[in-house]
Amino acid sequence: MARHEVALARREELAEGTMAFRFEKPAGFAFKAGQSVSLALIDPPAEPNSARRTFSLASAPFEAELATATRMREGSAFKRALKALPIGAKVRLTGPLGDMTLHADAVRAAVFIAGGIGITPFRSMLLQAEHERLGHHLLLAYSNRRREHAAFLAELQDLARRNERFRVLAVMTDTDGVLDEEKLERFAGGETAPVYYLAGPPAMVEAMKAILARNGVGAHDIRSEEFFGY
Repeated sequence: MARHEVALARREELAEGTMAFRFEKPAGFAFKAGQSVSLALIDPPAEPNSARRTFSLASAPFEAELATATRMREGSAFKRALKALPIGAKVRLTGPLGDMTLHADAVRAAVFIAGGIGITPFRSMLLQAEHERLGHHLLLAYSNRRREHAAFLAELQDLARRNERFRVLAVMTDTDGVLDEEKLERFAGGETAPVYYLAGPPAMVEAMKAILARNGVGAHDIRSEEFFGY
């Protein structure tokens, strides 16, 4: 597993309460779309559990920078310190980590179910799939409270308009209600034997697993990550 010191190249607000942090990519650093990295502050604040966090990479492997994104509303000492870093400051990066990556069999569709900042690994996977011209049918069901909270949504809707193999369902719970079994069936029920990918708050991930289990989807066809919002 590789370890590097990487410089913060820039930061930006992606959506209300959500920031992206973009780092210089070390020479030769390779990862698979959907994987994550561990970031450690070189000079962390003197507070418990404030030195290191693991983030999914929102950037695709073909992109020039390494990007992470996080909700800032759920403030932590680590997030405050990361936000305060000057451009050019370095952090320690370990990775890549994890196996939340797209399956190889293009005959089987991928159904991505994202809650909030759980969108990050799916942005990486979707952009890389387009870049590589993969043949998978790709479906994204993306849930947020309101549209202004939905990081990357406009970019992904643009991707759906230009890629006929990709569809996106944006659910805003304040106006549409929760992403439930009926909505998911209408959106993805026509696909045969898809692989499901879940990422978001633990309660959402568990609710989606229960829905899929009731509909006969085996555990071997579900891949998931829980985002605790630290």
